[in-house]
Amino acid sequence: MPNWLLPENIADVLPSEARKIEELRRLIIDSFHLYGYELVMPPMLEYLESLLAGAGQDMDLRTFKLVDQLSGRTLGVRADMTTQVARIDAHLLNRSSITRLCYCGSVLLTRPNGLHATREPLQIGAEIYGHAGLEADGEIQELALASLALAGFTHVRLDLCHVGVLRALLESDANAQKDERALYTALRAKDVPALEEITAAYSAETRRALLALPGLYGDVAVLAKAREVLPKLPGITKALDELNALVSLAGDANVTIDLADLGGYQYESGAMFAIFVPGLPNAVARGGRYDHVGEAFGRARPATGFSMDLRELARLLPVAEPKRAIRAPWGREPALRKEISALRKAGEVVIQSLSGHENDQDEFECDRVLVLENGNWIIKKLG
Repeated sequence: MPNWLLPENIADVLPSEARKIEELRRLIIDSFHLYGYELVMPPMLEYLESLLAGAGQDMDLRTFKLVDQLSGRTLGVRADMTTQVARIDAHLLNRSSITRLCYCGSVLLTRPNGLHATREPLQIGAEIYGHAGLEADGEIQELALASLALAGFTHVRLDLCHVGVLRALLESDANAQKDERALYTALRAKDVPALEEITAAYSAETRRALLALPGLYGDVAVLAKAREVLPKLPGITKALDELNALVSLAGDANVTIDLADLGGYQYESGAMFAIFVPGLPNAVARGGRYDHVGEAFGRARPATGFSMDLRELARLLPVAEPKRAIRAPWGREPALRKEISALRKAGEVVIQSLSGHENDQDEFECDRVLVLENGNWIIKKLG
């Protein structure tokens, strides 16, 4: 096998794509900063039990494992940064006040999330700790939409769901509690025949409600329909009230409700959202409330946040135009060096031509040249 081949769903990022990704990263991180979010940088490796704390079985299957040669303990390569940031808030910062944190870094997955997806997403996200009210959920929702708008995506669809609906149904029926995993899988796939088989022994009310969930999808009118067809359980009423409030906080976004979209169900604890953009069948950003993850680190805190993959996002954007540059001759003459330094300090890209070589690159287009005329270095346009 050639030694330049990479593993499946792992790829190098070449110059023009890398520039798009990096410019997006800077733009979004700067936007987070304007909202008051502090940047943290969790490690790529952690002890496995810490990395998977509160994350559920799905995360275990998605995580690469290896043995630490220093301690002999099992390490995990992070497949998600959310629990790492929760650990930082709960154990290292240990603040009593509201804390806003953001992050950006590569994660590694044992299997890709989609047919052409990478196994090395560049995850960027933001989290709020310490506030249980919907104000925090609304801010995270707003921040996610604002981040996509910065990337040029203004026609997006905000898809809302709430784990409280399924949790309330499970709590009301002991038979349903035993099938939680199977119900979760069938609901995510909107597999009605599987649901019919699984719920055969449930109470009539619980069975009707679970079979109704896949059809409770559409515009905000779904919330009114859900109040009619679902049991009047306190947990369901609270969930629908919270979703209604988040719809009102969504501004001009195109909002849909999908009460069977349970991505992140295993560690989410409240309202969840997914954002879809034209050209991509899967959600480009996901977020929601996960109040109990910090318990594994000795300090439960209300928490809500969102994340997205910058590599996937950048792939949807147009090819970046080459950056205009100035071509300069190679030389160490003080006057030439001074002029080049001044141009670079002013933000110009200056590429010095090396003797006997042409510049062959995708990222820059030299539309000007630095030449010596009458003892002075001046810039002339090319072409």
